[in-house]
Amino acid sequence: MHYVTVIGSGNVGANTAFFIAERGITDVALYDIRDGLAKGKGLDMMEAAPIRKYRNRIWEAQSLEVVGETETVILTAGSVRTPGMKREDLFEANRPIVSELAPELARLAPQAKFLVATEPVDLITTEFVKRSGLDRSRVMGIGGCLDVTRVRYFAAQELGLSPENISATVIGRHSDAMIVMLRYCSVSGLPLTSLLSEEQQRKIVEQTRRAGDLIVNMAQRSSAFYAPSAAIADLVDAIHMDLRRITCVSLLFDGEYGISGVAMSLPAVIGRNGIERVITPRLTEQEHEQLGSSAGQLEKILASGGGK
Repeated sequence: MHYVTVIGSGNVGANTAFFIAERGITDVALYDIRDGLAKGKGLDMMEAAPIRKYRNRIWEAQSLEVVGETETVILTAGSVRTPGMKREDLFEANRPIVSELAPELARLAPQAKFLVATEPVDLITTEFVKRSGLDRSRVMGIGGCLDVTRVRYFAAQELGLSPENISATVIGRHSDAMIVMLRYCSVSGLPLTSLLSEEQQRKIVEQTRRAGDLIVNMAQRSSAFYAPSAAIADLVDAIHMDLRRITCVSLLFDGEYGISGVAMSLPAVIGRNGIERVITPRLTEQEHEQLGSSAGQLEKILASGGGK
């Protein structure tokens, strides 16, 4: 199993393939139900290889059978947001896709790890685990790692420093209900909160919470895809190279903080087996209540079958 499969060759899927190749992680199979899309994008990217100097192959998969020999399967298929939409509004449209794909992918790729980028990521991750019957350690959504990279960028802007120096932790829903844990964020080992005023801290939290909506409203025709694709490539690298990197990912809760049966983000050790270990930061009473409230909202949406 020396390649990954990306299901869905739209903006997120294609850029994910490109970033994986650029980083020299592994080969990529692209699959899409739209005839010719995966082949055309794969060919375009491979024609760039002589200039960009990546050596990994990107090719079109003719059927889902390709996942049988893959290490990691990345789900990017589905509708994307338009201005005015909340992530949850996509659940009704995208739920049937994952409901159909999850059991088939689990049958075809019983040893693979699965990364979920399809929105709403927490709900789709929950649905994928339940429909596939897979252990939660092998299914993770990208919501938390995307939120983390946004915190790092906005903090770097405030500090005038490189984002590489900044680490961050975000837990909970991939929505404006996310919990940005600034006291667990640092700059080369120094607490982020010691370097920023309270006003600057509030600004970073607010910018992170509304970053996705802002991109949708500004771009008009599509949601974010460069940052999500980069976050996926980072997870693929951690799995493929067994890096055991601590990253915030959306995962199915199984008793953490008294919550079970819904997926939200927590820090986790990511390696060859997927989620190697879940980390549970100490929460304040308010954060605990926020997390419980988010879980309750997700449960209601799952029970109703849609986001409205």
